[in-house]
Amino acid sequence: MTNDMPAAPAPRSSRRRYVLGAVAAGAVLGYLGVAAWQDAPKLATGPCSAAVATAKRLSPQFTGEVAALTAASKPLQIPDLAFDDGSGTAKKLSDFRGKTVLLNLWATWCVPCRKEMPALNNLQAKLGGDAFQVVAVNIDTRDADKPKAFLADGNLTALAYFTDKSAKVFQDLKGVGRALGMPTSVLIDAKGCEIATIAGPAEWDSPDAVRLIEAALKN
Repeated sequence: MTNDMPAAPAPRSSRRRYVLGAVAAGAVLGYLGVAAWQDAPKLATGPCSAAVATAKRLSPQFTGEVAALTAASKPLQIPDLAFDDGSGTAKKLSDFRGKTVLLNLWATWCVPCRKEMPALNNLQAKLGGDAFQVVAVNIDTRDADKPKAFLADGNLTALAYFTDKSAKVFQDLKGVGRALGMPTSVLIDAKGCEIATIAGPAEWDSPDAVRLIEAALKN
């Protein structure tokens, strides 16, 4: 024998608790969504979407001496790294906005870094100016005079001297997956967005590298 009687409606108090619970759950999910978005602003599209298009355009130039470059596949705003210039004045990566930047992290204890510095110096001498700059940041944490002496002894006068004795710039880049060893170089567009990254040295004054940078400077 079946029971054709409709089910009794839920008490009003139970329905109210259900609605309030759903509203609260929605608020929590909304908060978590906003928090997640705030925790990942560096991957937001915004101005950095153009850098991905630039990376795709330049990829055919990643050959020969710069074949190890990895093109940006997702929009990434490079952290606003903080360091000092040769006179001890505080600088930030954002101070170079408006220029295409080849950011390089180096140290005197890093043999490949030392070998790479003359090529970076030559690249800066050839292409450095209002549109492009090599920003080589030294991360020696002990003898502050040693890196300056290294540049002077090598007559590497085209490079401006930048330093971060805490090496926090390395940790900040590592935090966004762009510093796995030394040296590390990141090609950055005029808005501070990653175009390409390389872990290890490159012949930055080679024809391959010069053509790449010249192509990056073309709109």
